[in-house]
Amino acid sequence: MPIPFADVATLLSGGLVGFVLAVVGGGGSILAVPLLVYVVGVASPHVAISTSAVAVAASAFVNMLSHWRAGNVRWPCAIVFSLAGIGGAFTGSGIAKQVDGQKLLVFFGMLMIGIGALMLRRRGGGGDASVRLSRSTARKLLPLLVVIGFTVGILSGFFGIGGGFLIVPGLMLATGMPMTSAIGTSLVAVVAFGASTATSYSLSGLTDWRLATIFIAGGLLGGFAGIAAGKLIGTHDRALRLTFASVVILTGGYVCIRGALQLI
Repeated sequence: MPIPFADVATLLSGGLVGFVLAVVGGGGSILAVPLLVYVVGVASPHVAISTSAVAVAASAFVNMLSHWRAGNVRWPCAIVFSLAGIGGAFTGSGIAKQVDGQKLLVFFGMLMIGIGALMLRRRGGGGDASVRLSRSTARKLLPLLVVIGFTVGILSGFFGIGGGFLIVPGLMLATGMPMTSAIGTSLVAVVAFGASTATSYSLSGLTDWRLATIFIAGGLLGGFAGIAAGKLIGTHDRALRLTFASVVILTGGYVCIRGALQLI
């Protein structure tokens, strides 16, 4: 019995996202929605966003375990940020479900252009490694964690993305923690936001679980390939990141144009 083209396209698309996540270290999930819509052929942008959210949450969970073992997760900060963001994710996904699918794609394309531009910037690695959320620091850190977490959660839920490129600088802004800790801590929030967004969509019957399972399987295979490729790339990772950022910007422009033409 021949394998349906959509299943093959989904597996390969998931593999591409997993490969990019493993090699580049972030931002790969932003390609999930356009791949699902324009390559796999998912008719509804809402279903594509929901499927992307499931895949992002699963991928982030696997990566979170390795960062947890390495001691890079600041759990008190992660829990507060995630709880605030879950409320934002449900709010954002609720708003998105009321927006026309093609308009949503235009907004998504604009977000891709913005994220691609952020990826072109060199990221700093400074910060206070001793920062902790405790009784003595709660008065200063809690309001920032809650406000920024809720805001990022809205964007994550609205667009169905993990939001790592927003969460990492958000955590650094709220607490002053170093980037290594912010990356590890951000994965807890990515899991929470992705799961919340997927739950919101699934309650509305907008999640294709079979598609999501195939996409995740492809992502795992692509991730293993990406880890092996990353060892070979070595010092050329900067050039690869710049290339990928350019691809994200160009893809975002394409998504904007396609979505806008559908609205005319």
